[in-house]
Order: sequence, then C-alpha cells, then structure tokens
Amino acid sequence: MDVILYEPEIPPNTGNVMRLSANAGVRLNLIQPLGFSLEDRALRRAGLDYREWAEVAVHASLSECLRRLDAPRLFGLSTRGQRPYSEPRYHDGDALLFGPETRGLPLSVIESLPEERRLYIPMYPGNRSLNLSNAVAVVLFEAWRQQGFKGAARCPSR
Repeated sequence: MDVILYEPEIPPNTGNVMRLSANAGVRLNLIQPLGFSLEDRALRRAGLDYREWAEVAVHASLSECLRRLDAPRLFGLSTRGQRPYSEPRYHDGDALLFGPETRGLPLSVIESLPEERRLYIPMYPGNRSLNLSNAVAVVLFEAWRQQGFKGAARCPSR
C-alpha cells in the first residue's frame, strides 16, 4: 500500500507520516514541490530518525508518481469527498492521496478520481479539517485493519 502526500508544506506533519508509514509497512510518496527540505531538523525530529526504516520516494508530479507505482487504485481524501473513508474495501496495492495542509487537494485532482474514490473523514459541523498526520493515521489504519494488519508484529503480553 502507498501513502501519497501531495505538495506537503509542514515538516513535522511529514515526519509524523514518515514514522507512521515505517510502523505500518507502507511506502510514503512525496509530490513536489515540498514546503521544506528532507534534511529539515523539524522533519527529522518528528520522524525520530525513522527515515532509515521508512520507504520514501520523492516525485516531480502526481502523474510521475502514479506511473512509477504502476497505476494503483487511487483514493483521494478531501473535505469535498463523496463517501466516508470507512466504506471502501481496501486492497494491497491501493494508494491513499492527501493534499497539502493549508489548501487540501486541488479540485482538478479530486475531479479526476471516480466519485466512489473521493473520500472524506466525518467531522462535526463547522470544523474545517483534521491535522494531516492524524488524517493519514485514521485512514491508513482502517485500510490496514481491513487487511488483517498484515505483517504486523504482535505486542508482547505483560
């Protein structure tokens, strides 16, 4: 499974997603331009040096990323989505696409997806959005749960 961050802007969010990706065994794909350097201290601090365990790729564009991933089934997350993130049945090889923190996915990207793959995370009325790394965690763990937490280690009993 792949997580794709479209033009991420805030280093600690990407660092948190990097750590999450390493712990969930998924690839993290970053679409340029990035709002920071991959050497940014805030990114490293948030990722707690998980960079060495995370599989991270940087792509010049979303189309390049999708070509390299061999055209995965793509789900876009947006407050303008059509279905709750919990409705689809996720599979190996799927990709989860999240937009930049301050503006979300461009309308052109959202509209390029089939309606059933335009997803949202339910929230109380009047709220704008979740933090990017929290949104990735919510959706990624639902997708992983549906796959029986494939590859996960069991926690030792106490």
